[in-house]
Amino acid sequence: MSVGQLLIAPHAPWQNPFVERLIGTLPRECLDRVIVWNKRSLRRMLRGFLAFYYQHRPHLSLDKDAPIPRTAQPATGAIIQVPHVGGLQHHYERRAA
Repeated sequence: MSVGQLLIAPHAPWQNPFVERLIGTLPRECLDRVIVWNKRSLRRMLRGFLAFYYQHRPHLSLDKDAPIPRTAQPATGAIIQVPHVGGLQHHYERRAA
């Protein structure tokens, strides 16, 4: 099948599609909307956003699921909004009545 390993150049994130996607997504969905005061606030913001990105954000390539699969929601009950990243991002879930 002539499948081989393809090495990318060091310090060349544009050759890695996963890094390129992250470099585009972080500013667009997180950092462009907040004021970062110092390194500690930046790390806290990035930790919160990455947790949201992997646990709750829908990905089209995963059939609108998150990389960490979500559990099934109850059929009835109130729909509530759950904030993430200090209220910057949200996900919605149904709570059983």
